[in-house]
Amino acid sequence: MKYFVYIVLCLSIVSCHTKQESEPIQVSVSNVIVKPKHYIVSKSTDAIIIDGNANEKAWEFAEFSDKFIDIEGIKTPKFDTQVKMLWDDTNLYVYAELNEPHIWGTLTQRDAVIFYNNDFEVFLDPAGQGIGYGEIEINALNTVWDLYLNKPYRIGGKANFEWNLNQLKTAVNIHGTLNNPVDKDSIWTVEMAIPLKPLIALKNRPKTIPKEGEQWRINFSRVQWDHDIIAGKYHRKKVNDNYLKEYNWVWSNQKVINMHEPEKWGFLQFTEDTSSENITFIEDVDLDIKQTAYALFRKTRYNDLKYLLDEEQNSSKSIVVTYAKNKTLKATFYKTFFGFEFRIESPNSNRTYIINQEGTLKAL
Repeated sequence: MKYFVYIVLCLSIVSCHTKQESEPIQVSVSNVIVKPKHYIVSKSTDAIIIDGNANEKAWEFAEFSDKFIDIEGIKTPKFDTQVKMLWDDTNLYVYAELNEPHIWGTLTQRDAVIFYNNDFEVFLDPAGQGIGYGEIEINALNTVWDLYLNKPYRIGGKANFEWNLNQLKTAVNIHGTLNNPVDKDSIWTVEMAIPLKPLIALKNRPKTIPKEGEQWRINFSRVQWDHDIIAGKYHRKKVNDNYLKEYNWVWSNQKVINMHEPEKWGFLQFTEDTSSENITFIEDVDLDIKQTAYALFRKTRYNDLKYLLDEEQNSSKSIVVTYAKNKTLKATFYKTFFGFEFRIESPNSNRTYIINQEGTLKAL
């Protein structure tokens, strides 16, 4: 009798343990989900002269973006920054205004690490898949660093400095005096004509100039340093012989100090019209679902779900993900031969999305 009771008790314990193991993992990603901003870029029929002034008639029809925010979305930047854009069959045009009481720069060599000066940066992903994207940085001396990344640094991406936008045109206009600490300055402006041809090469097929409603991923960043004035010259500020950390101000919120999470960049939508006033932005009904997939990828590869990487090959785990207030969805984690993947079915479109250990997102 005692033996029988012991067996029943053991079976009960095993049964309870098995039930507990099969319960889905509860995960919340609502605090890391980003809703990217968007910009509808109108088409210019006028010739744009790149002089840093943006005084052509076409620029009057281009809307300024929202003012830049802190990259983590918490602090308010000390100085305002805004951009606006145009395009034609040859170029994407970018104009930026950067408020700045002390305009300075030291780097003059092409493809130097420009963000060691105060700078303005453009990130462009024409394919919108977070791999194979371009970056342009420019300082107040109009020194350019343009580079290509085959994939983000977080998954072993390599920066290719040899990727030069040979037809790129840039100009900087200084409202004040450059590298003169005696007076106060007001603003520096950047104007760019970024050639479309090398950007189109980064697209998936068809590799053609943008069509009406086509969307690319884009973001802008401004790196700003505290400074010291030593012997009449500007220097990045040091404390105890260490440089103070830079400020990072962006157009579309990243929520972390990392521009190389391209899934969070804003959307650039093209229109053939000369004004974007009556053009509607094309919403992605599954945007939150895709952002949830990327959040699960980041949590599993780098953060608090990393323990899932220790699961046995060919095993799976059910996940219930909270991605917004009172909104959940089901996901399944699979431990694969190469790493892992998540499968998520969208409650909005009923499409199934798969994201793997490289952060590559696909729809079935």
